Amino acid sequence: MYKKPVVLSVIIFFVNLVVLFNPLFAAQDTDVLTGVTTARKMIVNQNNQQAKQQAVSDALGIALQRAYVALVSRQMLASNLTFFYDTVLPRTADYIITYQVLGSIEDKGYYLVGVESKVNLKLLEKTMTAARILNVKKDKPSILFFIAEKMPWDDMPRYWWGKESAPGELISEKIIADKMIQDRFVVIANGTNRPDPLFYNINFDSVSDVSAAKRLGREMKADMIVFGHAVSSEAINRMGEEKTFHGRIDLEGYNIQTGEKVVVSQIQAVTKNEDARQGNILAMVKAAQLSSQDLSQKLDAYWQKNLRKEHTFDVKLEGENFLSRFIALKQQLNQMPGIENMQPKEIGSNTAMMEVFYKGKSSQFADAIMLKTFDSFGLEILEVTDSLVTIRFIEKGDASGQGKDSKVRSVPLEERPVTPLD
Repeated sequence: MYKKPVVLSVIIFFVNLVVLFNPLFAAQDTDVLTGVTTARKMIVNQNNQQAKQQAVSDALGIALQRAYVALVSRQMLASNLTFFYDTVLPRTADYIITYQVLGSIEDKGYYLVGVESKVNLKLLEKTMTAARILNVKKDKPSILFFIAEKMPWDDMPRYWWGKESAPGELISEKIIADKMIQDRFVVIANGTNRPDPLFYNINFDSVSDVSAAKRLGREMKADMIVFGHAVSSEAINRMGEEKTFHGRIDLEGYNIQTGEKVVVSQIQAVTKNEDARQGNILAMVKAAQLSSQDLSQKLDAYWQKNLRKEHTFDVKLEGENFLSRFIALKQQLNQMPGIENMQPKEIGSNTAMMEVFYKGKSSQFADAIMLKTFDSFGLEILEVTDSLVTIRFIEKGDASGQGKDSKVRSVPLEERPVTPLD
């Protein structure tokens, strides 16, 4: 039986983990998520080694779950739990680049461990993209719609957000969202899969609270929100014995990253019908069809312009046999579409810094540069931020991108957990 000093050491050990690694889980770059997780496992038949392996396995599973949540919203995680548990979690070892057991302690019949790990976000994104959970390429934005709809027989507009929401069947949103999906946009929380704003501690002051909609859009990891109103009514004019009906849809698109209003769509449509209810519905449908076409064209034009507008960032190069490799890479860059200009800032014997003017974001530049091949060496992207791309020259045979000077250590086979995740 363990005495108080041992129990106290357990507490001190895990407190030290929190102090040393704050925040507990933080992204080091866009492709790797590094952090510390803890777990414990009951010791069965005095088999301490098995309990330790299972605890480490559980800690790595928690690390993978945190990486998964970092890529999607909590709402999307909830709607894809089966995929996570059936497809991702059983393959935990595939997504762990390296890990280290920082400490392990036996206490009261349990084995406790603290594990630092690096999760391969790029591979996880690839898995989720193949399952159509993510749209990593971002050639089309992900959109969260806020369309309040009112027909003549409605006492108040129908909408899904806010305290007095009464969504019902939103004809306009369904038609518009279906068109967006057809045009390869990603529509978030469509149909019955609505997020609860209160779950994210977001309160809408009114049906027209765009600020709250932007905050919810960020929580749902949307690229854009589309906010607006759809109304139908009977018009004064008549066409013989038939009545005429007027549909109007006003929409505004906002870039979540900047908060700016970037798209405005205002559409009107007129239909005729002998039946008032049918006439209003047809007017709403016609207006929604026209609105979906107009919105799709405007969103697409804006997004492509936003992706392909010129950005300026630094490119840092480093590695062995530097000069010859730098010259070979620069020749490739001179022929690369999208590069408007390159200006050297610093050039040394084994490093260089260049300012690049590129029609696209730094992440797009990094994707394009990874397509380049060379006879005697390869490239490793070490870091990608909005202002800096760091590239290292690596030996041709080092397919993993972990040369002898790499700071990332691969996991020896004997250090991997051999028991399956529970």
